[in-house]
Amino acid sequence: MEQHRYPEMMIAPMRADLARLGVEELRTPEEVDAFVAGAGEGTALLIVNSICGCAAGSMRPGLEGALPRVRPDRMGSVFAGADLDATARARELFEPYPPSSPCIAVFSGGELVTMIERSHLKGTPPEQVTELVVQALEAAAPA
Repeated sequence: MEQHRYPEMMIAPMRADLARLGVEELRTPEEVDAFVAGAGEGTALLIVNSICGCAAGSMRPGLEGALPRVRPDRMGSVFAGADLDATARARELFEPYPPSSPCIAVFSGGELVTMIERSHLKGTPPEQVTELVVQALEAAAPA
């Protein structure tokens, strides 16, 4: 079965939403692995960005609201429907959680500690997503 990618010109503004927040774009499985390994003992967010409305209306604005309050050591993203191999690798790291886009995975010391899934984001006001991200990062911060 052939997989189709979203045209880059269509998703570039959605990538830019996260890039302006300091989120590193991860486009290959190797970049995903290096990102997680590079977080060391700190905290990292690995985001599956998406073209869907819940990414635009909830996930990206909610993340933006959280960052002035609490900031992980690293932030990276893959784009579902565009960075196919990188997204597949990220989802392997998210097991046992099922594939979800958008989503925000929180790692601490290289281990997955929290997953904010699409079901937490869809229809959720950005302010509530902000609180989910803040709580997840505060809980994941090394003592």
